[in-house]
Amino acid sequence: MLISGPGPRAGVLVVLVAGCGGVDHVEGVAAATASATVTATPVASVSSAPAPTAVSPSASGVASAGAPGACPSDMVLVEGDYCRNLEVQCEKSYAAPQNHLTVCLKVREPTVCRGDTKRLRFCIDKYEFPNREGERPMVMQNFYQAQVHCQKRGKRVCTEEEWTKACEGPNNKPFPYGYEKDPAICNGEKPWDHPDRDKILNSDPAELERLWQGKVSGSQPKCVSDYGVYDMPGNADELAASVTKLPPKTIGKKTKMFGQDFDNVTIGGPWYTGVRNMCQPKIYTHDESFAYYYLSFRCCAEPDGKPTDPRAPKQIERGWTFQRVVDLANHSWKLPYNPKGDPSEPKR
Repeated sequence: MLISGPGPRAGVLVVLVAGCGGVDHVEGVAAATASATVTATPVASVSSAPAPTAVSPSASGVASAGAPGACPSDMVLVEGDYCRNLEVQCEKSYAAPQNHLTVCLKVREPTVCRGDTKRLRFCIDKYEFPNREGERPMVMQNFYQAQVHCQKRGKRVCTEEEWTKACEGPNNKPFPYGYEKDPAICNGEKPWDHPDRDKILNSDPAELERLWQGKVSGSQPKCVSDYGVYDMPGNADELAASVTKLPPKTIGKKTKMFGQDFDNVTIGGPWYTGVRNMCQPKIYTHDESFAYYYLSFRCCAEPDGKPTDPRAPKQIERGWTFQRVVDLANHSWKLPYNPKGDPSEPKR
């Protein structure tokens, strides 16, 4: 995403749950590139053969409102045109120098699609995983582990385009509720609380509890998109499957960065101040092993009972089997897969 004023800092590959490059804030290493143009006015083991593990959404689910039979009861149907280059004119913003970002507070109505569109039709969880109203979103799971959680439910991790469309609604709003940021509607603008990197790496329960500033799913009744999807920007940040291919980054004359063509992005932004917290901006510089105390995910599926391939788009292109994803999920150093599927249960 192009933003006038302070630009995003170049990205750093983050391994497992390591903190953000040693800086003092959550977005400090992230390159917030997205399919939107924003103008701001500051005011202050490899398998070579594909083996798609396709499963169908639960047949026992009751259909979503307005689309009989389209989605299970814990999901909603999203159908609309995703704009690949959405122009967002920011009328009010503030600088977040700790993150090298300009945070937009108010957007001119309406946003304008300056590129081609892609027709989307899919089912998406109403809430972040485990998709249960009144419970905390699950955190401290990486992208591969998120994929396994979704696959066990006949679903897959949503793509970045699906997540964005579900957030911005049919009219491409910059926030699910409108054109002006309100952290009282979608939990945000919380103070930075200086996480202890070593304790996070070891999933220290007391430290994770100290750092929690989120809200349980469904407790923000106005934080809902026009499609009926809750808690998207703010609160917990989310993982999504990447469909964007970016070249490697280089810092300075000698230091070559790892590639950015990862299978995942982070999207939506967490509860902190000085971060994106909008529908469009995305972070492309965390690799698939990245997990954190504010990072969750939600699942999507094909509508109308069609089979759902649990692999990410880039994994399908490479011919990965889903077993490879499972193996990576189960062998993440110091970051065990949580088999319970319930964030209240302890990790094994």
